Amino acid sequence: MPVASVALKPVVLPAFGEPTEQPSIGRALLERRIEALLARGAKERLDGFAVYGDREHSANVAYLSGYDPRFEETLLVILPGRLPRLLVGNEGWSYAELCDGPYERVLYQTFSLPAQPRDRSAALSDILADCGIGPGQRIGAIGWKPFGAGDRGFGPTALDLPSFVADTLRALVGPRGEVVNAADLMMAPADGLRAINEAEQLAAFEFAATFASQGVRNVLAGAEPGMTELHAARLLGLNGLPLSAHPMLSSGRRAAYGLPSPSLNVLRVGDPVTVACGVQGGLSARAGFLAEGPRDLPADIRDYVDRLVGPYFAAVVDWYEAVGIGVTGGTLWNAIHDRVGDPFFGISLNPGHQIHLDEWMHSPVFAGSEIPLASGMALQVDVIPATGTRWFTTNIEDGIALADEALREEFAGRFPEAWRRIEARRAFMTDELGIRLRPEILPFSNIPAFLPPYWLARNQAMTVSGRRL
Repeated sequence: MPVASVALKPVVLPAFGEPTEQPSIGRALLERRIEALLARGAKERLDGFAVYGDREHSANVAYLSGYDPRFEETLLVILPGRLPRLLVGNEGWSYAELCDGPYERVLYQTFSLPAQPRDRSAALSDILADCGIGPGQRIGAIGWKPFGAGDRGFGPTALDLPSFVADTLRALVGPRGEVVNAADLMMAPADGLRAINEAEQLAAFEFAATFASQGVRNVLAGAEPGMTELHAARLLGLNGLPLSAHPMLSSGRRAAYGLPSPSLNVLRVGDPVTVACGVQGGLSARAGFLAEGPRDLPADIRDYVDRLVGPYFAAVVDWYEAVGIGVTGGTLWNAIHDRVGDPFFGISLNPGHQIHLDEWMHSPVFAGSEIPLASGMALQVDVIPATGTRWFTTNIEDGIALADEALREEFAGRFPEAWRRIEARRAFMTDELGIRLRPEILPFSNIPAFLPPYWLARNQAMTVSGRRL
């Protein structure tokens, strides 16, 4: 039965706990991923791959090699029958040894920071030729962005690698060869290699999402009037895990933009507020008002919950109850737009997307999408109203995964501590919030679907209060 009504009620948010064990991605799994990429490349008539990464765009390289560049660029060159070679700069040289991936390190000092030594490495063309790239080959270049039909003017040879790398590759393969954008082999929302995750990878995502969501939970529990945004952001408790997005916390006029970093702006009663924390593999965000209730808001928006939060929460509940293995992305799009498709709500971006080491890998969720969701997918419940009005916004943003019975059994057996958190989150969402989840839904957040519109009413959150017959 679909949701008929929602209500703001007292809710006790359990302590789901934090990890004491950290999942790892072993070398054997990395080797299998490289073999899978080569197999797909053979079907696409590709002779090899050049996979680019930098600090902001490290997910594809890290997925295949375990190496995530810290300061510099990097290039992973993969050809059949050869040990992959990882080109790194001065500072990446020793770190790449520590990462212990299935590759041979090659020092390429042009990837180093400006003015650092350039006296011990060959020219890029010579290095790539020694890797096996040569005339007449068809090389798949993988950066971080596949281009689609909506990217007008770009065809299959449009690359998002730096020019000095792309130009060298093109010169090496010559006029009889071709360098094509192969990012879709990694990132396509239906069947890209990174679209379907192994148990180890999902456990790593749950690990990350737990810390990211607990940080947001700490802000919801501890933000007070008189704090600066910077003071409130300390509550995130960042612990050094690599981030997938800069920490976001803003209030007052700045909050409407969503993305600002915290400042010395002082939090005041009645302010709109927003916070987000993203660790590689997980992100959580919330938005509302720093208030105890509607009396703290201007008179003309005291219907905030009825006008905005209630319909929004009902839509997200519909999303949670619709999502599942075999469900199409278009079904999720409809679940949101059937409730909050009115222009007032300003839902313009995809209402949900795939999350990975990068905060947004791709999305199967768009109007008319027939892409079926599959076991192993990690998804972000990411539905953000942009009203552009004094009603501001509201937000539940958390990560989940889809897992069939076999994957659930593997996950539970190998990662029992994480599995206990997942089971407790499912019970909270079902028993306390009234959300009916399919068995394949694995919530990764320590604030699963917990939406307090008034941040100073700490234990008041939206719940399902009735269903249609």
